[in-house]
Amino acid sequence: MQELLLVVYGSVLFALSLYGFHGAYLAYLYYRLRHRTEPEPPPLKEYPTVTVQLPIYNEIYVVERLIRNVCQLRYPREKLEIQVLDDSTDDTRLIARRLVREYQQRGVNIVYYHRAHRDGFKAGALKEGLAKARGEFIAIFDADFVPHPDFLLRTLPYFQLDERLAMVQTRWTHLNADYSLLTRIQSLILDYHFGIEQLVRSRAGFFLTFNGTAGVWRKKAIIDAGNWDGSTLAEDLDLSYRVQMRRWRCLFLPHITTPAELPVDVQSFKAQQFRWAKGSIEVARKLIPQVLRASLPWKVKWQAMMHLSANVVYVLLPLIAVLCFPIVMLKKAFPVYDPVFTFFAVFIFAALSTFAAFACSQYTVAEDKEEWQQRLWLFPLYLAGTMGLSVNNAKAVIEALLNRRSAFVRTPKYGIERTYDDWRRRWRYIPRTVHWTTWIEAALALYLLAGAGISAFWWEFAAVPFQLLFAFGYGYFAWLSFRHVRQLRQPKHESVVPLVFAHSKTQQTTSVPTT
Repeated sequence: MQELLLVVYGSVLFALSLYGFHGAYLAYLYYRLRHRTEPEPPPLKEYPTVTVQLPIYNEIYVVERLIRNVCQLRYPREKLEIQVLDDSTDDTRLIARRLVREYQQRGVNIVYYHRAHRDGFKAGALKEGLAKARGEFIAIFDADFVPHPDFLLRTLPYFQLDERLAMVQTRWTHLNADYSLLTRIQSLILDYHFGIEQLVRSRAGFFLTFNGTAGVWRKKAIIDAGNWDGSTLAEDLDLSYRVQMRRWRCLFLPHITTPAELPVDVQSFKAQQFRWAKGSIEVARKLIPQVLRASLPWKVKWQAMMHLSANVVYVLLPLIAVLCFPIVMLKKAFPVYDPVFTFFAVFIFAALSTFAAFACSQYTVAEDKEEWQQRLWLFPLYLAGTMGLSVNNAKAVIEALLNRRSAFVRTPKYGIERTYDDWRRRWRYIPRTVHWTTWIEAALALYLLAGAGISAFWWEFAAVPFQLLFAFGYGYFAWLSFRHVRQLRQPKHESVVPLVFAHSKTQQTTSVPTT
């Protein structure tokens, strides 16, 4: 029995370490490629026609901010088309229609399309909009993004340099990273993705991901790769890989940023992470065989497999958390296994490898390069946040591996940018029930906290930091889930939605051309 426990623990630790040591490889490539940047393109001499697509679904709190900002993009009006692709079933439709009419009267080429169904979800809306789009290039923004006015003028010139450039992705920044501990954790996770993963993949020639928003596509490349496909929950990742297997190139521009709002309630954040984790594994099942058969360099294939399968880590993390305390007991009871535990200690370098990659990511995103070291103290928070999500995301990964389909659950946003904004007064889209995985998180938090205490009592201090990180991660997300649901069950007066909504009630008899 002891040997079986050691084998299982060692196997899980080894699998986790493969992805952990991958962080060291990313850090190495980051250092090697740190000076390799795309040549700065000259300004546009001729302005191609661009279609900006805004896929929305029940976004009553942020749709006005989105449309107004996109209509402020600096670009020749005769060359710019804006599509509001609205699948909404609530009053978002009234707000969007009124705003479209307002800007049409100002001379903006903006059109409103409403679908009475959600076939294909976001991918279906983008595909139907693409069939009507006049643009040679397609820019896409989700409802929670606030693009800078010069977005198109800064991104489109890169397409002049390479006729096989299919897509450029900009780096996300955060409107409300300092709103709460939850938003700070999210910002660290996203900064790791953009600050090193996307940067290294782009500069090393590996497969790059379109992140679903804040990017520009060449329309011809989308069609050549087979168009948008709603068969997975990660339509952006799916299209990115299919395009690059058709020998198109994708580019990440870390110096061009697009602000976005982070989810402020934990239920929405968990739903977002669930969709991303499940979608990536669905794409892995769909495309890894094609990647392996493709005529590609072995490094590209290896990186693609590491990338697409990365969320499997979320299945391994709860296992290592559960096994940690039994392993401490085994070490205490059977000193004969001490050489084995000494060997296991080698895997601590996997965590150090992740830290090296985290440090590189923070150097990339830090505005003040002289103070970026202060961000390194947030590494334990990054680890705890990743650990705390593992139960929620493990369920997503297992469902994807079992080929269990689920609907596209979008992440609602509330127009929360300032620390004194109260999201609880904008509760329309927030779930009011606690998912069963939250009870598992709470139980694991108590279990790991007890394990850390006993390990410290036995002077097994090496196990304590990881147990405490797991306990904090699980405990924080469980506590926040219970707290938010309890607060939302209390009667609250919903705060006033955008002013345009107040006028829309009297405008329902008028209409905007729809499809």
